[in-house]
Amino acid sequence: MDKSTGNGAEKIMPYTEDESKGRQVETMFDSIAPAYDLMNSLMSLGMHTRWRNKALSMALKRLTRPAKEILDVATGTGDLVFALAHKLPTAHLTGIDLSGGMLEIARKKAASLTPLDRHRIKFIQADCLALPFADDSFDLVTVAYGVRNFEKLRKGYAEMLRVLRPGGVICVVELSCPTAALPLLGYKMYTRGLIPVAGKLISGDSRAYSYLHESIEAAPQREEMTRIMQEAGFEGTTYKSLTPGVVCIYLAEKKK
Repeated sequence: MDKSTGNGAEKIMPYTEDESKGRQVETMFDSIAPAYDLMNSLMSLGMHTRWRNKALSMALKRLTRPAKEILDVATGTGDLVFALAHKLPTAHLTGIDLSGGMLEIARKKAASLTPLDRHRIKFIQADCLALPFADDSFDLVTVAYGVRNFEKLRKGYAEMLRVLRPGGVICVVELSCPTAALPLLGYKMYTRGLIPVAGKLISGDSRAYSYLHESIEAAPQREEMTRIMQEAGFEGTTYKSLTPGVVCIYLAEKKK
């Protein structure tokens, strides 16, 4: 990890050094969008749904008022939005993502919902570093497996803080490296060896899944991530590590 910035993942590029990270991330996710949901299930051995539900349960318990307006950043194909819509049947939910290809799949999924639920949900192509929303717009902001892809992590956190209402909660779910030696060895063999091969076979883009482990290993984790969130202005920042150490859930609030 680059200690000078607190986020070496900002320097990990999906493809080349010729374009900005944000543009390359957009291109990468457009490329793998058709295979994204299948690869998530295979890579996590089906655990990603359990991780997501645990994170949402923790976030909703952290709220001190009903969440009427919710923003999901780096929403991908929308699974977290749909899970929240099920849990909160009166909330309005917005998912934003750089990738038009991912959002196209999210909108296709939304088409199978009831008219009432479709009315509560919208997906917008937008940059997490320049959110197209007014200050103090949302009660809850979520981002799952996205912050390590931010071109500028601190700016992304500043934007999410800006659009949160005072007292609102942020919930971040992000992949991480185990700290114990034996799980770390198995993790590296799996993420550096098997996943890129499977990614190439299923998505046709092996580089996207080599970028995956590179960006995870370079990203801030645990105490370092909570420190960056605190520096961005969040309060009460905590984290919980799961399975065993391959994913972390971070929670914090905006000062009332």
